[in-house]
Amino acid sequence: MRSPSTEDYLKTLHKLEEQGGTPVSTGTLAQAMDVSSASASNMVRRLDELDLLSYEAYEGATLTEPGRTVALEVLRHHRLLELYLKEVMGFSWDEIHEEAEILEHHISERFEDRIEEMLDNPERDPHGHPIPGRDGTIDDLPTRSLADLTDGDAASIDHIADEDGELLDLLEQRGLL
Repeated sequence: MRSPSTEDYLKTLHKLEEQGGTPVSTGTLAQAMDVSSASASNMVRRLDELDLLSYEAYEGATLTEPGRTVALEVLRHHRLLELYLKEVMGFSWDEIHEEAEILEHHISERFEDRIEEMLDNPERDPHGHPIPGRDGTIDDLPTRSLADLTDGDAASIDHIADEDGELLDLLEQRGLL
């Protein structure tokens, strides 16, 4: 049986791999999880023993295929829940991420299927991030940042980080989301 903590570590490792490649140091993982380095190291050892990640001392951790499967399943739950909470239940931007963090570990596949059907098989969450497919596939995110634009460039916001709910509320009030 997987614990929410195990799932959170795997999901976070997946996100870090997407952002900066592999392997991911235990220090980077600890910082992202907001835990001590010792706690992260202990969990990495456990996940390595369970073959959910591969760890090399002084190099870092990389998800294995079984670990990636778990990470993408949890990420799928999270992103579907965020969309459901925003679009159906009317939660605000500053509430959906936190609520999805709690619920993602506790929904059944049947409940996931119903949410997906109700939302007409969405491809992206409210932040524009791709929702992993049931088959474990996920689209790549475009990587061009707004900071890379120069005066006069035209662009549209494709996706936005989901951790700052107050910023998201402000952007929505200004008609940018």
